[in-house]
Amino acid sequence: MGQMSKTRIKYICSNCGYESLRWLGKCPECDSWNTFTEEIIETNKRKPTAYKGILNIKKIDEIEGVEKNRITTGIGELDRVLGGGFIPGSVILLGGDPGIGKSTLAMQAASRINDKVLYVTGEESTAQIKSRAERLKIKSDNFFVLSETDLNIIIASINSLAPSLVIIDSIQTMYRSDLDNSPGTITQIRECTSQLMEMAKRNQVSVLIVGHVTKEGFIAGPKVLEHMVDTVIQFEGEAHHSFRILRAEKNRFGSTNEIGIFEMHEEGLTEVKNPSELFLSEREKDISGSAITASIEGTRPILLEVQALVTPSSFGNPQRVATGFDYRRLSILLAVLEKRSGLRLSASNVFLNMAGGVKITEPAVDLAVCCSIASSLTDKVVAGKTVLIGEVGLGGEVRSVGHIEKRIQEAQKLGFEKIIIPQNNMKSLKINSSMKILGVESLTEAINNAIK
Repeated sequence: MGQMSKTRIKYICSNCGYESLRWLGKCPECDSWNTFTEEIIETNKRKPTAYKGILNIKKIDEIEGVEKNRITTGIGELDRVLGGGFIPGSVILLGGDPGIGKSTLAMQAASRINDKVLYVTGEESTAQIKSRAERLKIKSDNFFVLSETDLNIIIASINSLAPSLVIIDSIQTMYRSDLDNSPGTITQIRECTSQLMEMAKRNQVSVLIVGHVTKEGFIAGPKVLEHMVDTVIQFEGEAHHSFRILRAEKNRFGSTNEIGIFEMHEEGLTEVKNPSELFLSEREKDISGSAITASIEGTRPILLEVQALVTPSSFGNPQRVATGFDYRRLSILLAVLEKRSGLRLSASNVFLNMAGGVKITEPAVDLAVCCSIASSLTDKVVAGKTVLIGEVGLGGEVRSVGHIEKRIQEAQKLGFEKIIIPQNNMKSLKINSSMKILGVESLTEAINNAIK
């Protein structure tokens, strides 16, 4: 009879994976509070023995590529974010707030694949899944449902059915019976994901794992979970608004700059194929504090409205609030406006919003942000049908940006008549446009040309 394995307890930070023999209120590695959870570990594992089997080493030229084998869903926005579809043998982690539409998106994608799909639910009964399928008008002979949380049974079902895609909804409900830990603990999540990855690579099955998120918006479980999987996609948006944005946080098989935009209806999620028109549809014309810019998300240009509201501050410290834009970047731009353009903003509250719930990180929207703030401060309107593009430097200069021709084409397509861009971008411009294209070198010059 073999030696029984001993167990002991240690504490692991659920944010960064730091291990400690005792519970700590604050993690010394990532400075997070109340993130340590109790885990049971084995102490006397067997020592590994030297491998004596055949080694499968290949030349790079002998290995076949995987791009031609992608499984497409027919949902263009999802396929774009994934890099062209699901790769056989890949593991994708889908995160998002409760009620955002993760299960809806997973079911809609699964129903459009022309091969067997196994939907494993640990949170709902098969009757609930059937009810949702009827609401989404899903009819497919290749869609199989399994209501189970024991991973050993799930793996056996996968081996028996041999599907091309497996959906695990959600990883926090799954458990391995050979571990003493409760479902949802760091050890169970990590070990279940590890076994699913091994099965995916061995059987060349695509696995889509649905994950919960914490109240801070991060995917629940250890950070190592995101390092293990091939792709991490995040579903963003307010549960009370109809728009949803799908964004790749990590992608071993494609770009992380692409976004997919959806609109939630009673019958499920529908693709938004012209997001620029959507984001500008509710815009108030001839109102101060509003400016239009063109942002590039991956390979696609999107026109957005930047809204600013500047009000006198009654207190010593004026408020600075930014939605969809980096707060620190806003502070820098306010300092540049005050120092280089002579606009007194130190005694004013400044509220900035990227309309439509989009988060923008690229610096090409700087010029529109500055002009919208100047417009609100002076209570003068930005000239109608004008688009502003450019990065603003600390010296008040307007710096060149990439993909300028794509941005101009998108603006022209939506009927804009004037576009203000950096002067340096004018040199390499090869596009013939009916729009009036104006190159500017400084922030002050741009404000003078944009605001009536």
